[in-house]
Amino acid sequence: MSEAKPIKHKYGIIDSGYGLFLATRPPEEDGPIYMVNLMKYHEVAQYAEGSVVDTTISGREADDRYNPTAILSKIGAAVVFVADVESNLVGEEDWDRIAIVRYATRASFIEMQSRNDFAEKHEHKAAGMQRTTIVCCRPEDLALDTRGRPSPEPDRWVAMVVRQTADRANAFAAIPGATNLTAEGTIIGDGRRWDTVQFIAVDSPDEVARIATSLSDCAPGEVYVMGLRASLDAITKG
Repeated sequence: MSEAKPIKHKYGIIDSGYGLFLATRPPEEDGPIYMVNLMKYHEVAQYAEGSVVDTTISGREADDRYNPTAILSKIGAAVVFVADVESNLVGEEDWDRIAIVRYATRASFIEMQSRNDFAEKHEHKAAGMQRTTIVCCRPEDLALDTRGRPSPEPDRWVAMVVRQTADRANAFAAIPGATNLTAEGTIIGDGRRWDTVQFIAVDSPDEVARIATSLSDCAPGEVYVMGLRASLDAITKG
């Protein structure tokens, strides 16, 4: 395989130290990792000069063109959650879409960055994304590792909470019934390192608002609470 084109972007700060950690795990210390993507799009995609794209499209449409599902399948990874953000209730920034990819190993996530087919598709992501945060997680319930990719279904409401906290146990206990993910690192973002990510299926936007209110004592910049409409969900649905 020829050398891949360098991947360039302006949508986040890479934690090179954590990237090295991901790349150097010995097999006995490696295993599945969940990449939780928080995405904010440009209103109009920002393609580089000389790009073959000859139409003006939105950032969301550019990300749809990026869609690396086929490549992920080749390396044993799978998209296990996709949702549009319907409400940004707590947090200094707003987000447009959430996606979670489960990689079979940390090494496979790093290896994908050097694939030519991925580099070619990445042009669309770089053009569409205004900013992104990718929180790398392990589930509290290890049974999640064997849960298959579900079939798409009608949109369902899900509350999502992302926190910086030294007390992960208390954060998990604060939302009974949630699917809890422990953050191992934040590979790309704005420099903040997140500690927990939680998802819980709810019946209405009002329930998301109640969760947001219950976390009102968190310091500014230390929590996101979002209401999602999930179209693919192997996280809260078994």
